[in-house]
Amino acid sequence: MKKIGSLLLVSIFAGAITLGAYKLFFEDSKYAIIDSQDQRTVFNTSTTPTSAKGSGINEIDFTIAAENTVNAVVHVKNVTKGRSSGSPWDFFYGSGESRQRAQVGSGSGVIISSDGYIVTNNHVVTKADQLQVTLNNNKKYDAELIGADPNTDIALLKIEAEGKLPYLAFGDSDNTKIGEWVLAVGNPFNLTSTVTAGIVSAKARDLGRNQSFIQTDAAVNPGNSGGALVNTNGDLVGINTAITSQTGSYVGYSFAVPSNIARKIVEDIMEYGSIQKGILGVSALNVNTPYAIEKGLNEIQGVYISGVEEGSGAEDAALLEGDVIKMVDNIKVRKFPDLTGYLSTKRPNDVVDVTIERDGEQMVVPVTLKERQTLIVPIMGLEVRNLSKDDMKKFDTKQGVKIVGVPETYRGYGLEGKVLLSVDDEEIKNIQDAKNLFGQISRYGKTSITMIDDKGERERLIFQ
Repeated sequence: MKKIGSLLLVSIFAGAITLGAYKLFFEDSKYAIIDSQDQRTVFNTSTTPTSAKGSGINEIDFTIAAENTVNAVVHVKNVTKGRSSGSPWDFFYGSGESRQRAQVGSGSGVIISSDGYIVTNNHVVTKADQLQVTLNNNKKYDAELIGADPNTDIALLKIEAEGKLPYLAFGDSDNTKIGEWVLAVGNPFNLTSTVTAGIVSAKARDLGRNQSFIQTDAAVNPGNSGGALVNTNGDLVGINTAITSQTGSYVGYSFAVPSNIARKIVEDIMEYGSIQKGILGVSALNVNTPYAIEKGLNEIQGVYISGVEEGSGAEDAALLEGDVIKMVDNIKVRKFPDLTGYLSTKRPNDVVDVTIERDGEQMVVPVTLKERQTLIVPIMGLEVRNLSKDDMKKFDTKQGVKIVGVPETYRGYGLEGKVLLSVDDEEIKNIQDAKNLFGQISRYGKTSITMIDDKGERERLIFQ
């Protein structure tokens, strides 16, 4: 009898445990349930089953955008002719002449007009002796380089086709949103018409280049450079440009020049033949410095003005050191790349409304953008400035740039205050010329510069 009673108690106890487990694990499930009938994923966070609608990739139609885009994206081949020495046997038998050797690079491009204008990356076409474009229908054309901007890594090509070409219209990259679906279309590894999908992971990435990029997780590999980043409507919102990788291949991050910047560069090249850049004239505090952290400036949402350039639009508009820029026109400014990215779409004499915070109050200040007047040239690090009217009169020249700052390495050469006229016998007209010419010189060769002083005496220096 005792044994039967014990068994009864064990049975009742086991039943209670079973009932509790059922209540706990099945009536209020927190797990993903796959319905084998319709393959829908249901995330149940209550006792009433619900379907997650509008959040899956299967509910986004990429086909129309992909079909329209692949026909407007081209393969770009860059042929650079170099010289190579002959074989050791040629040299031994007295015929050791160098031979011409062709180096071939490739990338992508996007047709932006029916008459054959193509936008691509500057690094895809730089130093090219011959450019060839292959359309999605395999037709090949020689391409002409119309212009390029190394700073934004944008270049413009032109081909002469028999008829009208399919093309993509520029979209408004300012309207792209983090989390929005995008397609990257290009020619990775010489594979034509490749489409990958991803989302906008972040905006206003600077990559240490003081420029704004769109970051996505759409797969981009070597050969994709210069290709299209489009939204699900098929609007061109970016030009794929770079990846961050230790292997040289895609590891989850890709970057594109926003379409608003690319469009402005293209328009400048076509209308002016050079890049027209409007400068606000402020410097920003690095929020990671000990000073910024100590003062709590690393936590502000905006750009803290640490300096105002003399003669700039910011100075004319009475912006002050210590002001915090919160917005430019209708664009929120949370960090410096937000500011530089938007201003990259503007030209000198454009007026922007700058919302600043000063002493706890916000105010809107209209600022007229101006041309950049000073910059530090590559390699040598000289700070140069465009000539003022007084400088032109004093030095009796209308061309050249004035040296206003010299790094420690060159302090003993008497450079400061003189007008720099040429680099390696290439004439300098303004600071942009100076930047381009200094950017081309070799760190390991000889460089000559020609200057003039306020007495009209010319001086030529050669640096090793």
